Amino acid sequence: LAVAPVSLPAADVLAHVAGLPVGWIASVARTGAALPGAELDWPGGWRGAALLAVLTIVLTLSARRLARHPWVCSAAALLLVLAVLRPVPLTRFMTGWPPPGWAFALCDVGQGDAMVLAAGDGTGVVVDTGPEPRLVDRCLRDLGVTRVPLLLLTHFHADHVRGLPGVLKGREVGTIQTTSLDEPPEQAAFVRRTAAEAHVPTTRAVPGERRRTGPLDWQVLWPATGAPGAASSYVTGEPNDSSVTLLVRSGGLTLLLLGDLEPPAQRGVLRSHPALPRVDVLKVAHHGSAHQDTALLRSTRPRLALISCGSDNPYGHPAARTVEALEATGAKVLRTDINGAIAVTGAGSQLRAAGRS
Repeated sequence: LAVAPVSLPAADVLAHVAGLPVGWIASVARTGAALPGAELDWPGGWRGAALLAVLTIVLTLSARRLARHPWVCSAAALLLVLAVLRPVPLTRFMTGWPPPGWAFALCDVGQGDAMVLAAGDGTGVVVDTGPEPRLVDRCLRDLGVTRVPLLLLTHFHADHVRGLPGVLKGREVGTIQTTSLDEPPEQAAFVRRTAAEAHVPTTRAVPGERRRTGPLDWQVLWPATGAPGAASSYVTGEPNDSSVTLLVRSGGLTLLLLGDLEPPAQRGVLRSHPALPRVDVLKVAHHGSAHQDTALLRSTRPRLALISCGSDNPYGHPAARTVEALEATGAKVLRTDINGAIAVTGAGSQLRAAGRS
């Protein structure tokens, strides 16, 4: 600052030199903050402040005593490292999460969608990424997913795509597949830019296409193309109704993932696929909003209906009438705002869903 009025080039050199240690400090901070257990939920308000003050005083007063016992200090340091790194085998042993043999997981990412289909050891197909990189990254770390052969983004709303950097972080990602409607354009551009920076190719989902990886087999049911109102198609310029919809089979498990489809597109799915089978798991459309086609719910008769929504969200999701309609079909309803992340295991009579509240 002192040199700049005299010589900007010289000031730039000085700033660059000063930036080297500052950059190192920032790198250490970012790396530490990105570790799985680097954050701890803490109560707010005066109660949280009082608890922090008491804890600080206790630690300060006990520090000298603890220093006299090196084994206690070593054990405390080891526990701190394990708490921050949170290795998956230890996390599973301590918390029971994820449950052994999980086939499908609905991440708790607040008001948004992020799902994982187990595709082998350390491998998962990811559908949507939620609104925040940190939340989906933590979910994938907890599940032990390090390889993602396919990342599918059902549509370009921010609550489904803005977490993309969190999936790409430290993982091998094969391909990013998207819907064909680039709306809203700024979010579509964000996805393309982020994928290009990570050198991950992008493709469009094709109606009717089938794919396989590991134990997974899925078909793209929607969006369809053709003349509006036709029995087998429905054209829309609305992002929610352009959601890529998947019918997935994993061993003896059948799942229907509806993205954020609204009733017109839900009816289009049913017209296009009148022989749609009963499903074990339904990812309820649009966070369980009131806008659901009851005919589709009755046709699929899900055994488990999973809803991804944020606590105290301003949209009133999930709607009470949607939950009632699902329960009327015989479905057990679980929701991330109450149950936390949800994992599905087993099939047939052994089908189970476990929440991580």
